[in-house]
Amino acid sequence: MSDQPGSSRAFRCALVQLRASGDPKTSIDHAVPLIREAASQADYILTPENTSLIEMRTAPLFAAIAPEEATPALRIFRELAAELAVWLHIGGMPVLVGDRRAANRSFLITPQGDIAARYDKIHMFDVDLPGGESYRESKNYRPGEEAVLASLPWGMIGLTTCYDLRFPEQYIALAQAGADFITVPSAFTRQTGAAHWHILLRARAIETGCFIFAAAQGGVHDTDRETYGHSLIVDPWGELVAERSGDKPGVIVAEIDPGKVAEARQRIPALQHRRPFSIRKV
Repeated sequence: MSDQPGSSRAFRCALVQLRASGDPKTSIDHAVPLIREAASQADYILTPENTSLIEMRTAPLFAAIAPEEATPALRIFRELAAELAVWLHIGGMPVLVGDRRAANRSFLITPQGDIAARYDKIHMFDVDLPGGESYRESKNYRPGEEAVLASLPWGMIGLTTCYDLRFPEQYIALAQAGADFITVPSAFTRQTGAAHWHILLRARAIETGCFIFAAAQGGVHDTDRETYGHSLIVDPWGELVAERSGDKPGVIVAEIDPGKVAEARQRIPALQHRRPFSIRKV
């Protein structure tokens, strides 16, 4: 079978569920063995948002990060991808992009250790939740401005991150541009995850006719943040293919048949039926 984009050849996808730390070294030491475990079973590996560091407080965040070219975690993960000869998709790391501004950036790394694609999270998580939880991602992070689509040997992959999940227009645009798979590396709060995680991921899969790969952070972190876990792989018909139940770190693996994308879109060709319209108030 051809290894060119659009090939119908099946491949093995692994999601790594993590419980990252406020210390980058601790986070990397936690992630690397699980990535190695995943590489023994899969061709493509996705890690969650905040792989190298989970920290919302301004001072500790900026004390721990650097520009992309000086970020030790990125060098380590590039070397690891080359050593293991796998596609390694780091779902998100904070990198310094300006004076007291960071980007929440994901990196798709080739089996040769090269960076095939970068994506900066577009939608900022600025919310006040019942019970007193409050998040202001835009305080420290600069939002991205471009959706990203990249080539894999098995098809086209669209890159999104966490809160992007609540904006279906981004997913429709990626699917219309040719995405077969869409990634949602995340650090959902326990509260919002319990309410909406499964529903939103399945909805995005059904709307786009894409596979959805959603690697998650899970558990109580040493920065006093609690995340939901439940890493999921969803097929283009909205069925759960694999799930890491609960919030414990670990790996899930599934065989992905890209042919199911065309099958789902033939059954319900909604992407072809989208029409512009106006709204009339009466």
